[in-house]
Amino acid sequence: MELGYAFSSEEHGPLDLVGHARAAEEAGFGFGLISDHFHPWIPRQGHSPFVWSVIGGIAEATERFRLGTGVTCPLIRIHPAIVAQAAATSAALMPGRFFLGVGTGEKLNEHVTGARWPAPDERIEMLEEAIEVIRLLWQSGTQTHRGKHYTVDHACIYTLPDEPPPLYIAASAPNAAELAGRLGDGLIAVQPDGEIVETFEQAGGKGKPKVGMVHVCWAESAEEAVQTAHELWPTSGLKGPLNQELALPEYFAAAAEGVTEEDIAEAVPHGPDPGPMLEEIRSYAEAGFTHAYVHQIGPDQQGFLDFARRELLPRV
Repeated sequence: MELGYAFSSEEHGPLDLVGHARAAEEAGFGFGLISDHFHPWIPRQGHSPFVWSVIGGIAEATERFRLGTGVTCPLIRIHPAIVAQAAATSAALMPGRFFLGVGTGEKLNEHVTGARWPAPDERIEMLEEAIEVIRLLWQSGTQTHRGKHYTVDHACIYTLPDEPPPLYIAASAPNAAELAGRLGDGLIAVQPDGEIVETFEQAGGKGKPKVGMVHVCWAESAEEAVQTAHELWPTSGLKGPLNQELALPEYFAAAAEGVTEEDIAEAVPHGPDPGPMLEEIRSYAEAGFTHAYVHQIGPDQQGFLDFARRELLPRV
């Protein structure tokens, strides 16, 4: 298994994220994923820069680091033709180092244009067509698409990389995992779910990368880590479909009011001990994942990167 680094656009401004990329590469991480949000999850997180601008900065600041979006929703807020162009430019900036991660998104980010938030099965249908549009435009030449959800009228992306970037698909349910295996070059997930991996592989994903996200909070003490994670990422204690259905950061903050520090301590590996973090990473390996990327909650990214260089990367 290869260990990667998560860039939390919800918690950090663009200059900091670019600096984190340089530091992550120096620490020994070979890849990472960056979140693509219009809003943070809760107001206290405080940030949400435009991901495609940040990717340009990271491209310049790193030499070998591989980067993907974790993940972009090409359904509503941004038309898939524009996502195709943005991803092509990013891949041209980072030859062989960029991959596009896509998913069905959250109402939190997609409602901002005033469009209706579709039902889950409709979002899967829209994602499949969006992927068709993206891959069509990556073929070069002038392309037209008239589908159920999207229209592209004689569009040509003139700046293309030598090879199209890999396209990974996020999945947390069987229908999304089937789509990922059938149409994607890799899988992205946020739970070590072996059934998702099995569905992905049966649909055509065997041998393709499978990437899982791990939330942690490193600090000098367990108490400090739990306090930081509770303050900045209380949504770790939420269950069910709320992440997809709530519309505003204030709503997430209200929903998380009942989440206690004890809940966070149970949900998030924390503190100076690498053991629980390695155990969480191992759970992804046992579920069949080939890669895991670690989200350090809170401002002390350099402290975590130093810790990861000493305690995580050598063991993974």
